[in-house]
Amino acid sequence: MLRLFVLCLLLISSLQTALADVNIGTWNLEHLSVRPNKDFQSIAKVAKNVDFLAVQELMSEDALNTLAKELTRQTGKHWSAMASHAVGRSTYKEMYGFVWRDDIVAYEDGAVTYLDRGDTFEREPYSARFRSIKDDTTFVVATVHILYGKNQADRASEITALSSYWAWLKDTYPGKNQIMLMGDFNTPPNAPAWSNLDASAKPLMLEGASTLSTTDGKFANLYDNVFVSRQSAIKASEIKVFKYPEYLGMTNAKGRDSVSDHAPIFFRASFTGGRQVAASAAPGSSLPNPMKPASPDSSGKNLTVAIRGNKKTMIYHRPDCPSYNSVSEKNRIDFANAAAAEAQHYHLAGNCR
Repeated sequence: MLRLFVLCLLLISSLQTALADVNIGTWNLEHLSVRPNKDFQSIAKVAKNVDFLAVQELMSEDALNTLAKELTRQTGKHWSAMASHAVGRSTYKEMYGFVWRDDIVAYEDGAVTYLDRGDTFEREPYSARFRSIKDDTTFVVATVHILYGKNQADRASEITALSSYWAWLKDTYPGKNQIMLMGDFNTPPNAPAWSNLDASAKPLMLEGASTLSTTDGKFANLYDNVFVSRQSAIKASEIKVFKYPEYLGMTNAKGRDSVSDHAPIFFRASFTGGRQVAASAAPGSSLPNPMKPASPDSSGKNLTVAIRGNKKTMIYHRPDCPSYNSVSEKNRIDFANAAAAEAQHYHLAGNCR
């Protein structure tokens, strides 16, 4: 009888944990923009299988908002979206984006583009902290699209630099936050370039392929992935490449033309092992503005999200400001937060408002 009682308790505990899980995905949506041949209905039909999605190769904020609206229409639940500013060294630039179901996930704080002082990344990674409404745990999602270049050697320097970026993420989001780095790495997880990051983080996907071949039903490379800390309390399950052409009943050629040449990575995440202090937003309440700078975390300390000042103009820029990356190195000065900049008589840039 005691054994049966213990078994029942274990089953109840397991069920409660499963109910608190969040379904998460990452997807390179190949030049996501509002144009006639981009099939937002099909994209949303796939994306609604998760509660939170990181998007790479976003070309406009309008496109991300269009996706959020279509997800809202299809699920009957409201979805929110937030995008980075455009990043890239040349005239060609991309954005990163996040979309999430408001009754399951809430934006917490700390949305920021990486301060890439060495200018290693063609497209600097983007990150933010979110909260699972199911159990009041917080988690950090960082996303990146590694340069493809002409060959693997062109990608190796950015992959190697992810070790420094990982350390930066831990410093930027202190405490027991649970960090996930996801995106299109244009590099398989067994490449030698991963050796620097390997001591700190591990990939969730180790085999398979996520890029669409020109042959129906075939996939070519495992370039998309998710990395978590080797000491993380995150428990990931049901990790898979979601083969969307089969799910949508379309050919690979049709998928490549109207959806993406990449399939998403989906997984189920449990954050209960790293329980955090409950955040301020609650189901049904208004969400924090994702374009605001970081607010204090549960310890009362501000997240380290650098404010960039221009010593020549005495203007400062938040990471979400359009001119954030336009400040020249010789005129640049960083502040821990807006208050520190204003204490030195700097004023917020007009295009940040």
